[in-house]
Amino acid sequence: MQAYRNCPYPTSGPGAPPATAQCLSRVQLNISCKNLIDKDVMSKSDPLVVVMMLRHNNWEEVGRTERLENTLNPNFSTTIVVDYFFEELQKLKFMVYDIDSASGSLKNADFLGEMQCTLGQLVSSATYTHNLKIPSGKPAGNMTDFFGKSDPYLEFSRAKEDGSFVVVHRTEVVSNNLNPKWKPIHISSQQLCNGDYDRVLKVNCYDWDDDGSHDLIGTFTTTLRELSTCQQGGAELQWPCINEKKRKKKKNYKNSGVIFLSSCQVVRVASFLDFIQGGCQINFTVGIDFTGSNGNPASPTSLHYINPYAPNEYCQALTAVGEIIQDYDSDKLFPAFGFGAKVPPNNMVSHQFALNFNHTNPFCAGLQGLIEAYQQCVRQVTLYGPTNIAPIISNVAMYAQAAAQQPYASLNYYILLILTDGVISDMDQTKRAIVQASGLPMSIIIVGVGSADFEMMEELDADDGLLRSEGSTAQRDIVQFVPFRKFKNLSSAALAKEVLAEVPGQVTGYYKMRNISPGGQPTAPPRC
Repeated sequence: MQAYRNCPYPTSGPGAPPATAQCLSRVQLNISCKNLIDKDVMSKSDPLVVVMMLRHNNWEEVGRTERLENTLNPNFSTTIVVDYFFEELQKLKFMVYDIDSASGSLKNADFLGEMQCTLGQLVSSATYTHNLKIPSGKPAGNMTDFFGKSDPYLEFSRAKEDGSFVVVHRTEVVSNNLNPKWKPIHISSQQLCNGDYDRVLKVNCYDWDDDGSHDLIGTFTTTLRELSTCQQGGAELQWPCINEKKRKKKKNYKNSGVIFLSSCQVVRVASFLDFIQGGCQINFTVGIDFTGSNGNPASPTSLHYINPYAPNEYCQALTAVGEIIQDYDSDKLFPAFGFGAKVPPNNMVSHQFALNFNHTNPFCAGLQGLIEAYQQCVRQVTLYGPTNIAPIISNVAMYAQAAAQQPYASLNYYILLILTDGVISDMDQTKRAIVQASGLPMSIIIVGVGSADFEMMEELDADDGLLRSEGSTAQRDIVQFVPFRKFKNLSSAALAKEVLAEVPGQVTGYYKMRNISPGGQPTAPPRC
């Protein structure tokens, strides 16, 4: 969705301006005065400024500020917006009054002075200061005009069943611009209007202020059905932006600008369920940390201690995630690896060894087979180090790469679960492996067990921006990190929900990136 002009006049037909004036700009004037004449006896003046423009040899009011009480140095908050034409000489007159009536009536007001200039003078200087004049010629203080523009943004709200509105999207702020062009909006119909094409949508246009007191420029309403009639290359849709307060105050008020829509396209986006029902296979792989920082498995304080009455954190995390994912892997055969231990029979350190010690067939039968392989492995390996996880990531990525090169009809997606107790030792290599895997059908889930400092893991999660390595940027975010201690006193379902929350979006995101449909067929790239 794009809006790029702010024009209060029709662009064609009756009332349209000359061709040279069709695309105009609007400028915003901010006014302050100093050392005004004091007309009140017991207090100071209560000033107000009326702004006039010379049109057809007559001075016409184009706006006025609010009335400020008891001050000779007013700094008015009300801004005056006027239309600017480069090719025209636009004369302005600023008249200052002392208003005793709270209604703002000029009937019995005292005249404090006036200043005349052209709009061109204001536009060509960021700040314009000039002396105020009165008929007697005595000094009457001075006035300063600050030339400025709005910082507009749009806020979209959908109607609720009770008639109220809830905000569903805000655009970016376009700074210092009265003819803004916002970036295209990508939003689901569910979020925008609950899938109801006829639900009322309210669009507010605001002028952003850094103190949070954003000023309403105007409002219009529409529906998704109306928006969807605007096709790329066709006629634009337009809505007058109405500020009801201004319309009630100003007799000749038309609007506060016009919002234009260049194009809108409703595209059906396949869901995670669509891909699963279309035959997508989830291939589950496990990597477990057997470094010495876990503690001696024979000690009850070790994270790998096998308690016959209560599963340790590794078993709890493995069970919570595995019992969900196993339903999406048809053969229920899960490759499982360990890293960071000395492995029999030669007692050499390995950063990727099969939990069942069968490197040609590292598959475990179901979740129970995974648990049994893990418990047997703990009793046979010697915990050592360092904590290197890049080899396992690269290994799974190799299979994901092969799947990506298969015909479209074969949809295989790989999920690697890594359980670790501490900060990884090969951070640079891990980043490189993740960035390289980000373009493959693959996701990585890292669960941190124990009480170590996992701050470095948050960097891999990349929630604040795509991961970078050696000048390359990940194509998408494929890592989810969760510390187990956050769920230690909660159910396994809570852990599984947190750990697997991003997987559906990562699966659909990959196939959308590759333009592959749930049926495994290539699709035409969606247009913006």
